[in-house]
Amino acid sequence: MSEEPFSLYQLVESDPRYPIDAYMFVREALAYAADSLELGAQSFDSETEYEAAAHASQRERHLTGQQLCEAIRQYSLSQFGYMAKIVLKNWGINQTSAFGDIVYNMIDAGIMKKSSQDERAHFDDVYEFDKVFQQSFDICDSLAQRRT
Repeated sequence: MSEEPFSLYQLVESDPRYPIDAYMFVREALAYAADSLELGAQSFDSETEYEAAAHASQRERHLTGQQLCEAIRQYSLSQFGYMAKIVLKNWGINQTSAFGDIVYNMIDAGIMKKSSQDERAHFDDVYEFDKVFQQSFDICDSLAQRRT
């Protein structure tokens, strides 16, 4: 068993508000942000492309709390569609501050890192779940629309 899943199980034991699936999902959303959304990419304006390529592997990509919340929103919709809000609610996640709880639990466990500019409060009130997870999927009666 690798060290990370064991650490995640320990996290769930020490803070049972969120299941291991929620922790794993946040990690997956972070990878999704870095790979698909290209969030957290470093800027190398002052270096040549060659130097930038040489140093890129040494520099870590970093997301702000707000960027990670947005990545989680997009990843949730891509994975669960109109059920995203329900899945997150099943995991005890009803607001973006819960993402902060999960991230900072992983930081405390040494699974994730933070920069000196990061604050737990950056995850608070980033968006309202009802707006971002429900409005996109309002179901309408197509027959009723045709009659009008």
